[in-house]
Amino acid sequence: MRKDIQIRIGTDMDLPFLSDMLYEAIYIPEGEPRPSREIVNDSNMAKYIQDWGREGDIALIATEHNKAVGAIWVRLFTDDYKTYGYVDSQTPIISMAVSSAYRGLGVGNTLLIELKKLVKEKGYHALSLSVDPNNPALRLYERHGFVKVGVDGTSWDMKVTL
Repeated sequence: MRKDIQIRIGTDMDLPFLSDMLYEAIYIPEGEPRPSREIVNDSNMAKYIQDWGREGDIALIATEHNKAVGAIWVRLFTDDYKTYGYVDSQTPIISMAVSSAYRGLGVGNTLLIELKKLVKEKGYHALSLSVDPNNPALRLYERHGFVKVGVDGTSWDMKVTL
């Protein structure tokens, strides 16, 4: 990763950026049109950031010269309030995206390493996520020990034990 990239804890002030990154996290096969930005307001998508600041919400922001360039965040869900990637109420779900100009530079890898350390320190024993099996990010998740535990539509639910 470039040495001018810094990682910091996210705050409530980062919510607009998390919304941008939620949109960037949507995997679209090459050559296909991106959906409208309004897709982040879909009930299942909105759950990843709606009412940010709940118990268990944690975000890390990658910055370059104080400009946010990537984010990774987790939140807990329940059997009654869940979304893509849900495995159980004790396992936070990861969302992550890196701005297109910063992909392939190790930003996502560093964010994932730092998040895994942080959530383990906070007492969590596993993390989960949802990923399209055609998304190149799948290889990153597999390198970090995530394994397929289910299928939801066209995406895989994956989990790593910390």
